[in-house]
Amino acid sequence: MPTDMPTDKGEPMDTLQDTLLGDAAERLFAQTCTPALLRAAEQGQSVDVAWRACEEAGFADALVSEAQGGAGLALTAALPVALAAGRHLCPYPIAHTMLARAWLSAAGREPPAGSIAIAPHGLAIAGKRIAGANVPWVRVAGQVLAQINGQAWLLPVQAACVESNGVHGSLDGEASWALADAHCLDDGPPLDALAATAYAGLMAGAMEQVLAMTLDYANTRAQFGKPIGRFQAVQQQISVMAEAVWAARMAAQLAFQSSHALPDTMRAALGKARTSQAAPQVADIAHAVHGAIGVTAEFDLQLFTRRLRDWRLAGGSESCWHARIGKDALASGLGVLDYLRGISASDA
Repeated sequence: MPTDMPTDKGEPMDTLQDTLLGDAAERLFAQTCTPALLRAAEQGQSVDVAWRACEEAGFADALVSEAQGGAGLALTAALPVALAAGRHLCPYPIAHTMLARAWLSAAGREPPAGSIAIAPHGLAIAGKRIAGANVPWVRVAGQVLAQINGQAWLLPVQAACVESNGVHGSLDGEASWALADAHCLDDGPPLDALAATAYAGLMAGAMEQVLAMTLDYANTRAQFGKPIGRFQAVQQQISVMAEAVWAARMAAQLAFQSSHALPDTMRAALGKARTSQAAPQVADIAHAVHGAIGVTAEFDLQLFTRRLRDWRLAGGSESCWHARIGKDALASGLGVLDYLRGISASDA
């Protein structure tokens, strides 16, 4: 059946599929990925129960081909899951796992069980060890899919020496592996587009939740006899925030735009650059509206804004990806509008 065939209610099948998948992810993450679980994960407690619930629901294999036991979905269909994961700050790398398993599947390799972080940068071979000072998700992931000197490696976290990276509450960490425990997968497509796409979806979802929290606070916190959301200065700031949030949402949609399981590099570049650019602006305005309560440990806002600042840099900041986009645009010989139209044109 074509994916754009309308149902008996007039809705395209792909839209209906996205809604069903997103609703299922939203329900699961709301039940299993609470702020209390994230706080526990930051303290080093296990998130295995929550991860197993996610894996049993089938989200991890959503992009794996049906022949290899997955759902065989296109990348576009995975965006609602990434957004929901960002809205609930899932303390395990589900967006990365979906893309990593799709990458391994496309390379003809059997994806391992457990969650998989993606580390396109930051790891190096020194003697008989592989080490990195800030390995993404290594405190909670089961495996790390890394790129080192142009080769892909699969690194089991169970065999790693993991230490804190010194950042409060970070799920990343300093890690090293004996070379004998690492599995070289030889050459393969670059992993940077995978990481950029995953983080773009997570950040867009987290920013949506930060906007919702800020609107709720502005409408309930009263000052001088009325909610602070009725003051023009606050309304103006929230309007700027909303514009940035929806620009990030559109950028994430572009990053996930593909009729295949894997992302297009330049779409991922544009998506990650724009979501990273929006992250500090959204976080700053949210804290300005909330005031001092927003930075307290008991209040959930700081959980989101800390993640946004971490994810802004993870997988490449906006300046990193702007340089890549500029180089590609100059090499294309096209005008700006033609270049952007070419990247955003559907490949369905």
